[in-house]
Amino acid sequence: MNLNATLFAQLIVFFILALFTMKFVWPPLIKAIDERAKKIADGLAAAERGKQALAEASRKAEQELAVSRSENQQRLAEAEKRAQQIIEEAKHQAETERKRILAQAEAEAAQEAQRAREQLRDQVATLVVAGAEQILKKEISKDAHLDLLNQLKAQL
Repeated sequence: MNLNATLFAQLIVFFILALFTMKFVWPPLIKAIDERAKKIADGLAAAERGKQALAEASRKAEQELAVSRSENQQRLAEAEKRAQQIIEEAKHQAETERKRILAQAEAEAAQEAQRAREQLRDQVATLVVAGAEQILKKEISKDAHLDLLNQLKAQL
């Protein structure tokens, strides 16, 4: 065997093998590589979209939290305002009740003073009649002189 013929045969076998590989082996390998590259690119794009969605959700959550905080502060302010209103209403009611009780007590005191004056007038009238009896040394009839006694009460 000749070295040139061997080299030539090997060259032909190499080209046949290269053609066979390019025709039947390389296309499925390239296809698999392209599919894998596409999957990786899709995965990276999905990861980027997920990252953006996470950032958007985080931003929305922060906005909702800020809105919630402001609503809570507003509710607290309204509650404090309502508490102050309730306190003021209670103070007003207490003041009204105090005035009513004071007026009632003053009216009762005036009635009691009037009763005491009436009793005092009755006692004074009785004492005047008793004194007049002793001065005149005779008995004055209460029934007979009722008009005179009523006038005396009115003057006292």
